[in-house]
Amino acid sequence: MEYAFNLFNKAATPGIVLTLHKFLKEQDAPPVLLCIGSDLAIGDSLGPVAGTMLQSSAKQAGTFVYGTLQRPVTAKEVRCLADFLKETHPHAKIIAIDAAVGEEGDIGLIKIGDRGIRPGSGANKKFAPIGDVGILGIVAEKSLFNYSLLNLTRLSLVYKMATAISDAVSLYLTGTTPQALSAV
Repeated sequence: MEYAFNLFNKAATPGIVLTLHKFLKEQDAPPVLLCIGSDLAIGDSLGPVAGTMLQSSAKQAGTFVYGTLQRPVTAKEVRCLADFLKETHPHAKIIAIDAAVGEEGDIGLIKIGDRGIRPGSGANKKFAPIGDVGILGIVAEKSLFNYSLLNLTRLSLVYKMATAISDAVSLYLTGTTPQALSAV
């Protein structure tokens, strides 16, 4: 199941929080955050920017964050990290966060699904899926060579999207309930 929220809609952050509650009910341990991407290309930096923003609230919630601006986790490194995460956090669900490309009208959508994600698929890489919940931010239009993802993505879009995602995940981690969100 997948939900999509427009970044420019005020309901995006509360919608992501509600969806996280729906997808991650009945868990034994706090989730692990896997923020995928590289700081070498603006369009691919959504994950590390969100990971950096999430460090403080994740620490308070006893949650681990993998993938920050200081220590990025690229799609290529996810293959090695998958086994490590299973061994190190055997009872934790993984929330994977990554940038994506899509149709022109999809730019600005934040998609959240209950199947994890396939990192690198926007660059035509064939990596195995990872995560129990996947959060994808569509930052650029899919093109033949994906130069738009690497070179023509606006930093303001990536930053705004990372803020919305990190705000929602932080609210989820700190125990904000769906009832509390509906009162706002």
